[in-house]
Amino acid sequence: MQDFSSLDGAILIDKPAGPTSHDVVDAIRRRFQIKKVGHCGTLDPNATGLLIIVLGRGTKLSEKLMGDDKVYEGTIKFGETTASYDSDGELTGSLPVPPMTLEQLNADAASFLGDQMQMPPMVSAIKKNGVPLYKLARKGIEVEREPRLVHIYNFRFTRYEEPLGDFRVACTKGTYVRSIAHDLGQKLGCGAHLAALRRSVSGKFDVAEATRLDEVLKLTVPELERKVLPYLRLAAA
Repeated sequence: MQDFSSLDGAILIDKPAGPTSHDVVDAIRRRFQIKKVGHCGTLDPNATGLLIIVLGRGTKLSEKLMGDDKVYEGTIKFGETTASYDSDGELTGSLPVPPMTLEQLNADAASFLGDQMQMPPMVSAIKKNGVPLYKLARKGIEVEREPRLVHIYNFRFTRYEEPLGDFRVACTKGTYVRSIAHDLGQKLGCGAHLAALRRSVSGKFDVAEATRLDEVLKLTVPELERKVLPYLRLAAA
């Protein structure tokens, strides 16, 4: 049987708003001098929550873990559209929000359940001819994108107070929650964008098991080793 070190595996990070997922990878690589570090599913800079960081030989499992279903919680702001479909982007439109109850909002949300072809936003890491779309978007260039098949298991609002609605969505990998917010706004005729997002679940792992990034970076190597989910547990997950 192959021998694994105590740092071959993964650590669950509760990512704060601000840094990119790659920033988190870099910070852990530098702090603990680990050569191979990766992440399993990008979170936008202003998104928070569960980020699975793979270490050492654990990086071999990144594709497997990245393919797991996800659960997100967040807030959608109705009446405003942005270029990036979230609060980071430039405001592109503003319209009155029609009168809605929580029940009416959930009836519209239910129409998103199941398989759907989703158009990725221009401000995304998807590449066109080797260039990430967000780099083209920064130059004001919009290109044709291929819609992608995603599956929405659950999409429900828990609170609505105009113009903000709090929601929870369970979906397959590669789903852009920003696009769900944008598409719902288009369906309602008033526009919308994603105001806040937090990933709470990825596969069998929950953010409740995760450690805040600032706390991880204060750990000693032995303390980090005690938090690492071992390779064989990940392989079986």
